[in-house]
This record gives sequence, C-alpha cells and structure tokens, in this order.
Amino acid sequence: MPRPILATIYLNAFRHNLSIIRQRASNSKVWSVVKANAYGHGLDRIWQSLMRTDGFALLDMNEAIYLREQGWQGPILLLEGFFKPADLQIINKYRLTTAVHSHWQLDEIEKAKLDNPIDIYLKLNSGMNRLGFISEEYPQIVSMARGIKNINSVTLMSHFANSDNEVGIDGQFAVIERLQMNSLPHCLANSGAVLWHPKTHRDWIRPGIILYGASPSGKWRDIADIGLKSAMTLQSEIIAVHELPKREKIGYGSRYTTQMPIRVGTVACGYADGYPRHAPTGTPVMVDGIRTQLLGAISMDMMTVDLTQCPLATIGSTVELWGESLPVDVVAESAGTIGYELLCALAKRVPVTVG
Repeated sequence: MPRPILATIYLNAFRHNLSIIRQRASNSKVWSVVKANAYGHGLDRIWQSLMRTDGFALLDMNEAIYLREQGWQGPILLLEGFFKPADLQIINKYRLTTAVHSHWQLDEIEKAKLDNPIDIYLKLNSGMNRLGFISEEYPQIVSMARGIKNINSVTLMSHFANSDNEVGIDGQFAVIERLQMNSLPHCLANSGAVLWHPKTHRDWIRPGIILYGASPSGKWRDIADIGLKSAMTLQSEIIAVHELPKREKIGYGSRYTTQMPIRVGTVACGYADGYPRHAPTGTPVMVDGIRTQLLGAISMDMMTVDLTQCPLATIGSTVELWGESLPVDVVAESAGTIGYELLCALAKRVPVTVG
C-alpha cells in the first residue's frame, strides 16, 4: 500500500469562490491568479474549473503556453512581464498580455519585429517599491508607450502592500488618484482589496489566494463569514500509538516533555511533504474529526500528536493537517507563517486526488 498521505483538490471550491468574488466586484473583470502552479494546487488540475474567469494571470511563460495549448482563448497576463528580448516572440505568438515595469522593456518592445501590436499593463510604483515607474514619471511613460507602434492597449496596474491590514490602501490609492489617468483602464485590486476596498475594483481585479479559499491577511477570522471554501485538504493517518508516562521526551531535540501520562500518535507527514518544520507544539491538527495538537519537533517524514482528546483514535485514524475542517490559515498562523506558503509548499511526493 502507498504511504497514507493524500492531498485532495476540490474543483467545486474554485467555481464557488469565483462566484463570491464576482459578487464582491460585480462591475469588474477578473484575472484569476494561477501563478506558482496555481498556488500549489496544480494548474493542469484546476484551470478548467475557472473557465468562467475573464483571464488568467501568472508568471511562468511555460504555464501560459500550456493554457493556450489546452485551448484557452481568453486573455493571459504575465504579472512580472518579460525577462529577455526573445520573450517578446513568445508573447507575440501566444497572444499574451505583459506587464511592463522598466524602461528597457519599452525599448525592446519598440525594437521588436512583431506580427501584431501587444497589450501591456504599465506598472505604477504607487508605494510598494518593488516594480514599476514612479508617479512623477508615469504620465511621460504613458505617452511614450502610446507612441510605440508595437503596443496596442495600455492599462494602468499597481499593487497594494497593505490591503489586508490596518494600514490599508489610502496612501497608495491617493498616489494613483492624483495622476488622473482616467483615460486608461485600471487594474489595482489584489485579494485584500477585492474583499475590503471596493473603491479599488475598477476595470479589472486580480484575486489570488481567495480563489483557493484562504485569507490574504493570513488570519482565518478575517474571512470566516465571507463564504469562501477551502480548495485543498491535506490528510494522513496515525501509523503508531504510544502510551508514555510523565516526564518522557518526544522527537528530535527532545523539545517536548510529557506533563502527565499521555497517549501519543505518530502521523505519516513531515517537512518533506511540505508541512512547516518550524510548526511548534500546540499547532492544531484534526484526528478523527477532533481537534488536538502537535507535540515536539516535525521530522522529515513524521510528526507526533496528542491523543488525549481522542481516546478512540488508533492506527489508521484519519488526520487532517489542513483543509475543510481545519483552515490552512489557522495552521499557518500557529506556525508563524501564512497559508500561501503552506499551499505552495506541497511536495511533489504527496499523492493528489481531485474531489
């Protein structure tokens, strides 16, 4: 028998979450963000569940080519743009839309020999200071882009650094508004802005993590009442049970010492499966539908859990690491990270099924 660990991807969750997003931004078109192999869910598995999107946004040109070869005829946006001049021939051949954030990219577009002009998303650095043209030069860059015969349409794109926290978007949004680029379509809203800042929705929105049923803030309580559904469950089984007396130590580094006699279950899941090695004692897990906790260090292939609350648990009992019953954000917050990281880190050795 195969090792008893399994990730299940729920395709109906994507359709459901996309419908929730459309309700939130009913006047905007939707770029479904499927970068990082659809946040670890597998682009090949899930893209058809998002056929009602208006476009797909990603980073990897191979993934863009894959979507075209699978028959997707709608828009595809390269969120980081292109990296080498030769990439423009791929953009031309596969009718891709590209972000443009640097002068050299505009220069290469102008010099390129293309069959048809391309659509660009001209990146405005409104304060995140990662990619894009600063506001002082942006109007001039727009004029320059409009004068290049190889460019068809220009859309203003910017990205919010704090749409998911108390800082908010007002500072960056004011930078965008001051430019008064009303003649350009706008694409501003990431997942946090889609949920909490409706004034940013504009022509196109770019939902990412909320398509997968997780929180842009990293806190499940922030989205618990929105109605999103988890798109991935990671589960395993208990493969051993130990009755330990008081003052026994557990796992590598002897990081946990029992405080009383205790039943401990060993679970077939470790950091080589994508579970965070830094998850501390107390990180929640579900055993046979009952919430309990990790004990001690995460090993490469195994972890240990407290069975005090699960007196009927035994070898073969189901363990949910995250998913439908235990939101990935809850696990991630306990482990000092975010749900994005856990989903993207799912290891190739973990079998995946579609539910």
